[in-house]
Amino acid sequence: MKSLQLILSNLKYFAPSWVFSSTNILVGTWILYLPHIKMKFELNDSQIGLALFFTACGLLASIPAVPYINKLLGTGRSTKMGMILSALLYNLILVAPNYALLCTSLFMTGVFSGFTDVSMNALVSIIEKRDKLNLMSAVHGFFSLGGFIGAGIGSLLIGKFSNPSYHMLLITSFIILTTLLLAKHYENIIEPAQKEHKESTSIFKNIMPVLGLSIVAFIIMFNEGAVEHWSNLFLFDIVQVSESQAGLGFVTFSLTMTLGRFLGDGISYKIGAVKTIAYGCIIAMVAYSLILVSNFYISVLGYGVLGLGLSVIVPEIFRLAGRAVHISTSVAISVVSGIGFVGFLIGPVLLGFISNLSDLIMSYIFLLTLVFTAFMIVIFHLRKKYITSQN
Repeated sequence: MKSLQLILSNLKYFAPSWVFSSTNILVGTWILYLPHIKMKFELNDSQIGLALFFTACGLLASIPAVPYINKLLGTGRSTKMGMILSALLYNLILVAPNYALLCTSLFMTGVFSGFTDVSMNALVSIIEKRDKLNLMSAVHGFFSLGGFIGAGIGSLLIGKFSNPSYHMLLITSFIILTTLLLAKHYENIIEPAQKEHKESTSIFKNIMPVLGLSIVAFIIMFNEGAVEHWSNLFLFDIVQVSESQAGLGFVTFSLTMTLGRFLGDGISYKIGAVKTIAYGCIIAMVAYSLILVSNFYISVLGYGVLGLGLSVIVPEIFRLAGRAVHISTSVAISVVSGIGFVGFLIGPVLLGFISNLSDLIMSYIFLLTLVFTAFMIVIFHLRKKYITSQN
């Protein structure tokens, strides 16, 4: 909780943390309208998955340009620019008049969302090294808090707007305004020049030292993205609750994930990063078993338990990436976060295709299987590789 206290007491740490919240406030707001979009265009789950796939394509298109733009503008200014442009583009999703323009809007949103995500993680990494602090778990807690704010407030406001685009415009205006006010605390931050360390230009050589971590990051963020986009439809279609109740699963998930991440640094200090990841996987598997009962109260409880389980894993993966040998900390975190974020965007897409071939029950069984796979990697690979460096 010390990192949380530091963030809340100092604007130079709160400002970059708010970027994490802002990105997920936008996502948490627009996904409330997935059922609306599904009915508006009369889409099946596969078509929704294909539309979300364009978001992933946008991310992949943006990744090669991020290091160049960060170097050209500075990491802080890149983060500010990405946040403002992302907010503007989210408005296009809900005003798209047809399916083709919906996919185009999601592609452009993916471009700047991916750009912002990589930039803001690099920004926090620079701040940690500059000030010799550990903030990564707490700032990811603010990301989860953003999802809770977006989905929670959005669930209350969803019936107040005759047109969903008015709701989105209100939220994006708020995000842009707060970004302009707070960006002065980080926009001048740049990445220090590398000293006596020349990074390999080979993608393969940069990935191999953190391959196991990257796979676990991909799986866990795959689950986070899938739950974020499909929890509403699971409760709406499978549990058959009202549209206003369908958002409660993601609200509960975001709340418990936020709490877990704010407590994560203390847990890791006591038992170590590898054990924290392993226990998180176990809790997540129990959570999916509860969700699959398909009872409203038990499933919502399951989403809450899932948030606790997944909350600590990604920050601990970044922590372990910083200990990787034969590769600098900044490059290791960039590789792991980049691969993980691809999973975050691919997850909703693949779940849509699985659901269309079978149903959402089978999609969630697939998520459970993936978490079990991550657990096996932790036990048989990460434990051997990193256990000697645990606290």
